[in-house]
Amino acid sequence: MRGRNGRNLPAYIGMVGPATAIFLFIVAYPILYSFWLSVTDFNPNKGGAWNFVGLEQYAKMVQDPYFWHSLKNNLIVVAVSVFGQIPIGFALAYILYRRMVKASGFFQSMVFLPNFLSTIVIGILWKRMFQADGPVARLIQIVTQNPQAQFDLMLKADTIMYPIGFALIWMYTGLYMVIFLANLQKIDSGMIEAAQIDGANEFQIFTRVIVPVLSGTILVSSILAIAGSLRGFDLIFAITTQGLQRNNAMVLPIFMYQTAFQDYNNPSRFAYGAAISNAIIIISVLLIMLSNFIGKKLNAGEEY
Repeated sequence: MRGRNGRNLPAYIGMVGPATAIFLFIVAYPILYSFWLSVTDFNPNKGGAWNFVGLEQYAKMVQDPYFWHSLKNNLIVVAVSVFGQIPIGFALAYILYRRMVKASGFFQSMVFLPNFLSTIVIGILWKRMFQADGPVARLIQIVTQNPQAQFDLMLKADTIMYPIGFALIWMYTGLYMVIFLANLQKIDSGMIEAAQIDGANEFQIFTRVIVPVLSGTILVSSILAIAGSLRGFDLIFAITTQGLQRNNAMVLPIFMYQTAFQDYNNPSRFAYGAAISNAIIIISVLLIMLSNFIGKKLNAGEEY
């Protein structure tokens, strides 16, 4: 039995069908169930009783100051990931590619090392680094020659995102370095040699040759960074402690977790948590679409 395009339908269904079924069960069904849950007042305390309430949970969400606070922090995390991890990873990859450092294998291993560590371990490590009696505070006391100086970024609402930003850059820069290095090694060396013959310096080679060739890789890396930032939970959860710190550094996944599983005063907490999770998906899609749009505009400008 063959289809219009000459494919063997039973064999085609046999190969594609299982993967499609797994996708529908693992991805599509939870998303649809989450959407259904978000338009009800599902109450786990009453045996799962529910009533259809339309967009009531979403209206409640946009009026919740914790939602906007979490969204602001999440956008900070996205900015750190896109404008911190990717440029640094790209620069380190270029340094290795152009053999500007000796012992490049050791250098690459050290930068990539955080990817082998548990996220919880990294969170605890950076939490300890920035505490009032931690190494960073001690270093500042030595530099300022003021042993009484108090320095604890973890206690202030306007500074708690700095340790988180440092931890995110330290943890994921190595991943993007490897991605860019793998793609740099695919570039025809003749392009660089031709640019050098034409008198291009290192900066011109990087900006006029390397960056345009790897524009697609930059776009894909940006999408990965955005998606990872908006669903990031474990690192921030490990760095912060329960109470003031976690509220100050709250991002949307933590806000969803605390709402759905810790806010026992809210009888429809699961439905509200589902609405927050759907908001994360929508925001992720919008930011990815924006990055795609910007990438296409930049590529069109270069072609012109």
